[in-house]
Amino acid sequence: MTVCKNCGAELEDGAVFCPKCGANQNINGPGVSEKEFITTLLLLLHLGATGAHRFYVGKTGTGVLYFFTLGCLGIGVLIDLINLLTGKFTDSNGKIVKNSK
Repeated sequence: MTVCKNCGAELEDGAVFCPKCGANQNINGPGVSEKEFITTLLLLLHLGATGAHRFYVGKTGTGVLYFFTLGCLGIGVLIDLINLLTGKFTDSNGKIVKNSK
């Protein structure tokens, strides 16, 4: 048997949600994006001014903005790099793009 990560209640093997508190027991958690961290980082470093990393994570509106403004003159790219490295960069669903390893 395993225990809930949130409340410590005992869970059946393979349980996704805690029957006591309802917390998601998924290893990555509900707020972690399925997009790859390393792919996002490489796109940001090599093609950041074109907005490629934003298109990759599904943020097409700001991707177009970055494309026509050269990454908001580089300032937006720098902010995205800092946010990605500190674990605050999100995809279009609001899920954090983070390194899973």
